[in-house]
Amino acid sequence: MYSYSLLETNCYYLIQEKAEGPISLIKVNMDSDYCLFLTRFGETEITEWRRKDDTIHEILELLSDEKIKVWQAAYYSNEDAFYEDGEE
Repeated sequence: MYSYSLLETNCYYLIQEKAEGPISLIKVNMDSDYCLFLTRFGETEITEWRRKDDTIHEILELLSDEKIKVWQAAYYSNEDAFYEDGEE
C-alpha cells in the first residue's frame, strides 16, 4: 500500500487506487500541508483534493516528459470529437 504523500507536484502518474480497480492517470498540481490538489484524466478532466494519507494500492508508473507529450497529442486531438459541424 502506498499513499498520495509519495507523489510529487507537476508529475503525471499511472495509479491503481484499489487492487482490482481501474488504472487512472493523474497529475499532481499542488500540495498543502495535508492535501494534494490533482487532476484526474478520463473522458473528462476532473480536479479534486486528496488527503496525503489516503491510500493507493499501486503507483504503476511516473510518466516521462516524452510519454506525456505523446499522450497529450492523442488525448487533446479527440477533444472536439463530440462536437458536430458548426456547434461549439
